[in-house]
Amino acid sequence: MSGQIYLMASKREKFVQRSFRLVGETALKTLMALLPNLPLDDERPLQVLIREEPKIRKPDQNSLMWAGPLKDIAEQAYVDRRTFRADVWHEHFKEIYLPEEFDAELTKEGYRKYDFTPGGKRVLVGSTTELTVKGFAIYLQQIEAFGANLGVQFHASPNDRAAA
Repeated sequence: MSGQIYLMASKREKFVQRSFRLVGETALKTLMALLPNLPLDDERPLQVLIREEPKIRKPDQNSLMWAGPLKDIAEQAYVDRRTFRADVWHEHFKEIYLPEEFDAELTKEGYRKYDFTPGGKRVLVGSTTELTVKGFAIYLQQIEAFGANLGVQFHASPNDRAAA
């Protein structure tokens, strides 16, 4: 090795994902400072995605779903001459109406509808809490259309129940 320096090709560390909300000059300057320093890698290239921030579903939308359409369907819908509880309908609707895969307009980053148990059984892991405002609005429209096909009359708002 007599005075020679050997450089070993080293693999780069795993890149830690970062997200920037561009709401001001400081965030923009931080992003601009990062860009020229990003690693270039033919084997593990980085992906840069710039989009409008999806609006995440609001907690009050969840309350309205349970007090509104799910309650109406549980009280009024009959399938094979019987009714089903709201939580059973909720699981049924998740199975048929949750998006099959991540969609930036409809779901939060990292969304999955299904996963597998250690024994290999496929299970539903998707949740309505992982939907964006738009995704949840579409989900509710699908539920209401389903209920309407079973003859359910929906209350305009949960407060209408008291008047009925």
